Amino acid sequence: MAETTPAEVRAELAGLEDPKARAVNEKHGDDHGVNLTKLRAIAKRLGTRQDLARELWATDDSAARLLATLVCRPKEFGRDELDGMLREARTPKVHDWLVVNVAKKSPHAEELRLAWTADPDPAVASAGWALTTDRVQKKPKGLDLAGLLDVIEAELKDAPDRLQWAMNFCLAQIGVKHAEYRARALAIGERLQVFKDYPTPPGCTSPYAPTWINEMVRRQGE
Repeated sequence: MAETTPAEVRAELAGLEDPKARAVNEKHGDDHGVNLTKLRAIAKRLGTRQDLARELWATDDSAARLLATLVCRPKEFGRDELDGMLREARTPKVHDWLVVNVAKKSPHAEELRLAWTADPDPAVASAGWALTTDRVQKKPKGLDLAGLLDVIEAELKDAPDRLQWAMNFCLAQIGVKHAEYRARALAIGERLQVFKDYPTPPGCTSPYAPTWINEMVRRQGE
């Protein structure tokens, strides 16, 4: 049985386009109308196909690019290739999925983390902070957590939206995962008040760092 071609995959994605879903997504800066559960089902059926992933990414279509992040082999992308892909990721969802599904699993993750965090483009810098948060959670050895808190304290309040969100997440995770820095993380959040009035649906945890930290710690039973 012949493998599904890129053209066939794109036709299938086009068939899943839902104008109502697109309208909702566009409010968040995204430009696709494909249900993500259905998109993940396509990825599961296709399996891992690196060549297809590269062809889908090259289309510049957001739904195709989201699918590409699910069917690729992250370790097969070069460092410069991933850097270029991140800079091409125009929408928040494509940007996030590229970081979570590909960059975090790359052997170049640490090199990219350092380069991206220092980048003048706030969207690129936000990817660096996302990789930093991943290390805060999973591989903190060697990280200067006090130094990260210094940077967050100095820059979080006035950071552009996407960068601010990523830095705030890092602040919260330092407070949740590292008890010795919890009091300082809470104090920074309380002083800066970032996201304190963020509209939060019932049953969800506020992104306001002190609330987030205290709720996650409570759930952990600490």
